[in-house]
Amino acid sequence: MFYKLIKKKCDEWMDSADCTIRELIQYIYVQNKMRDAQVEAIKIYLFLKIACGNRPLWQLFTEGRFNSLDFNTIELTVEARNILSTNKAAAALLEYSLLTDKNGNQLAPELEKVIKSQSEHINYEDVFKKIFYEVNYTDYLFSLPMGAGKTYLMAAFIYLDLYFALNEPDNPAFAHNFMVLAPSGLKSSIIPSLKHIQEFDPTWIIPEPTASNLKRMIKFEILDEQKSAKKSNLVRNPNAQKINNHQPLEDLMGLVAITNAEKVILDRVDKDEDTNIFDKEELAKIRIANELRDIIGRIPHLAVFIDEVHHAADGEIKLRQVVEDWTKKHSFCGVLGFSGTPYLEKAESVKLTDSFLIKNTDLSNVVYYYPLIKGVGNFLKVPEVKYADNDMETIVKNGVKEFLDKYRNTVYANGTCAKLAIYCGKIETLEELIYPLVTRIVSEYGLNPTEAILKYHGGNKTYPQPEGSGTEFDSLDTDFSKIRIVLLVQIGKEGWDCKSLTGVILPQKGVCPTNMVLQTSCRCLRQVVKNTDETALIWLNKFNADTLNKQLKQQQNISLQEFNQGKHQKNIQIERFSRMDKLKVPPIDFFQLKVSYQTLTTEEHPHTTEKLTDENIFVEADTTLIHKQDLEGKVLGHYLAETETGEYISFRQWLYLIVKESFHTLTLESLKKYEDILKNIFERITVKDEMSNSRYDNHYDQDNIRSLIRKAFVPKRDFSVKEEIVPCKASLLQIERLVSPISVQDDKPFFPSQDIVKTIVDWDANALNKVLSPEELALIEKMKKMGYPVPEPTDPHPERKQTYHYLPYRFDSGLEREFFKDSVLPILGEYKSKLEIYFNGDDTLTNFKIDCYKQVNKEWIYIGKYVPDFLLLNRKDDGTIQQIIIIETKGEGFAAKFADRRQFMETEFIRKNNERFGYERFRFLYLEDTLTKEEREKKTIKAIKEFFNI
Repeated sequence: MFYKLIKKKCDEWMDSADCTIRELIQYIYVQNKMRDAQVEAIKIYLFLKIACGNRPLWQLFTEGRFNSLDFNTIELTVEARNILSTNKAAAALLEYSLLTDKNGNQLAPELEKVIKSQSEHINYEDVFKKIFYEVNYTDYLFSLPMGAGKTYLMAAFIYLDLYFALNEPDNPAFAHNFMVLAPSGLKSSIIPSLKHIQEFDPTWIIPEPTASNLKRMIKFEILDEQKSAKKSNLVRNPNAQKINNHQPLEDLMGLVAITNAEKVILDRVDKDEDTNIFDKEELAKIRIANELRDIIGRIPHLAVFIDEVHHAADGEIKLRQVVEDWTKKHSFCGVLGFSGTPYLEKAESVKLTDSFLIKNTDLSNVVYYYPLIKGVGNFLKVPEVKYADNDMETIVKNGVKEFLDKYRNTVYANGTCAKLAIYCGKIETLEELIYPLVTRIVSEYGLNPTEAILKYHGGNKTYPQPEGSGTEFDSLDTDFSKIRIVLLVQIGKEGWDCKSLTGVILPQKGVCPTNMVLQTSCRCLRQVVKNTDETALIWLNKFNADTLNKQLKQQQNISLQEFNQGKHQKNIQIERFSRMDKLKVPPIDFFQLKVSYQTLTTEEHPHTTEKLTDENIFVEADTTLIHKQDLEGKVLGHYLAETETGEYISFRQWLYLIVKESFHTLTLESLKKYEDILKNIFERITVKDEMSNSRYDNHYDQDNIRSLIRKAFVPKRDFSVKEEIVPCKASLLQIERLVSPISVQDDKPFFPSQDIVKTIVDWDANALNKVLSPEELALIEKMKKMGYPVPEPTDPHPERKQTYHYLPYRFDSGLEREFFKDSVLPILGEYKSKLEIYFNGDDTLTNFKIDCYKQVNKEWIYIGKYVPDFLLLNRKDDGTIQQIIIIETKGEGFAAKFADRRQFMETEFIRKNNERFGYERFRFLYLEDTLTKEEREKKTIKAIKEFFNI
């Protein structure tokens, strides 16, 4: 449940001025390719990376990073209040104890009592370390149900990390390379994982051309070789050889290697360990695994993704030991786990006090959780679950007949036909009981059993594996497969991605492992066609139904009845329309300040050797002088603050860093010409540890030294600054970006509602024909012929003639929505045909964006783009724009962040434009949420009367 605290803080960050990803998330929404579960996971992921520095969870909670508790609302003793108000870790655990479930029941009331009464006896930092498995690296788990697209989410994380890593190559939060560990228990899981990552389109989350550039960067390696490479004098392990081919490893970026977890968690054999306890085959496997593990540990800026993380449970401790070893050797970004079932079979206990244990049946490192029930009817089929306390054959008979009655003729839009899976437990049961029974039923429905039924099992002495069954099974989700019923033994419990599977029958105990009844039952819930009403049928015996109900309560906090009803609200489809032609909205003419810099070379040669050997290149870091005094102010002495040794760096990495920081205007080849001199510099500004590894000497200003080295390779230059005022023309709508429909869970940001949108569009098309019945239209024509006056129907939305250049608008803030709906629309009604207002605040749709600059001394510095919220305007008789009021609505928390841009708009932009137009063409109106609604209206009306002379 810790993820609830993380989600709350993430939402606050997304709404704050500190959020740097708002435009990126808006782009993802507009693309409309990612599911709501995936987009919300991306928000959490980037929040933890950017706002939280990608630090371990125990550290973040200990530091109080997710705290928001108001102690004034809680009854506490003086001692407890003193501790909780100063110890952020204690406050974090108390806030966790106060969390409630969906029914409002407190989850840990006893924990709350212990914290309040025994805080002075609790080592909170130690408790959080144990809660989060005592790991010192980043270890986050994302929990999404099957069908939510976990592998696509992995691909999204890979591309996002690379995107940010290219912009900030030295930021340790972002990975450069990735190791994907497919489920160990699923031997055939590597290729599907690779396929989904490869087919992911990065333009769904990152704009072009960056998306295509990132896709070209990625290099895939499948580490699935079983035998040693022949004639290899580098490595004995062919999987290690694949990684070793990417030399130099220090410069590697964009590697995505996929393997099974078991290949890297085998027991380690050290040099001094007794190897006689292993036979030759075991020893060979272990040494090969050690070799792969060692070379993986040398991959820089590595992130490890574990798919279906619960499969790694048996080797979890070993895997953590391996990762700990990697973190000591090289830069390491952490572990990300993905699972639809983030629970433990046995509760874990963490000692809080001598008399109290914190018990948890969920994996505590879950940072994002999307419940199964939210997916039902959204991206999952809506299930109908039935069960009976009958014998196995009766349940199969009833289930097959009901499936054929409902889905016999169901063919999905992609050409696949609906299928039913029956889990049989044993091969003999399948061959001797289920197959003959299903054959009879299928024949009764007029189907050919040979074409409609697939038997798939591994075979035994009596019944070999059916010929061609593996190929048929792999082809089930294709439009040429005619199979309707699949009979299975020990296959298809999880990891089986067959979207056209529409029904499941678990007719007796033991047909699947008891702890996997939920996963197996849900195999048929994957949606075939996005945003369609699809259903599924699940038939169980009484034992499996009780087990399913128990697992739903334990893992999803819902009952079988709630699951069966599947009442989760579907995503809402928002239809969007352009009205630019209807309103004949002209482009905005304006003048924009442009600042350009011209480079002037002031020397003919760079004199590289002289500059590199100049002693002034060794710039020392700023030192801190600490003054020591007693309480009376008497000075006891002075001393310099000691600096710790910096991060590990190799000479080659250092050279590559210089190249990267030059934006590749320098090359490694040009640096190598001066390798001896550079090596002398490197050795002087680094120190070696006992293992002879180099680390930065923080007594030197490393950034400044690298800058001076780069300068040594170019002739001295000077810059001349050129300022000019450029005429521009911008459209208020980039029609090609107005995607329709878009699928959302929450339609509150959109205004007006879809009903009003449809009404306005109908009136635009043909008011009378759209809003009147045929009888009413006939009566009007008859009245016209008879010479009677015909009254015009009342336009239900007359504001459509003064606003809505596209429909609907999407407001990012409640202030924008309130101002437009409650203040602007009534004002428009007072000034019909005189004023128009258009929302310009969606920066993914508008072209009217203004470059802003800040003057420092005599030069202008670019500070970013400004996108006006609203444009209130009037027109000349010829339809061109006469005057514009730029209206900005800002919450108090955002005011400081945009203060420089607002100042530029209020002064330079307005002044320069009005000078060039020769009259007051623009005015800027700023409305902050510190004003009341009435004050904002009053200020707006005053500006309208003064500016437009109304």
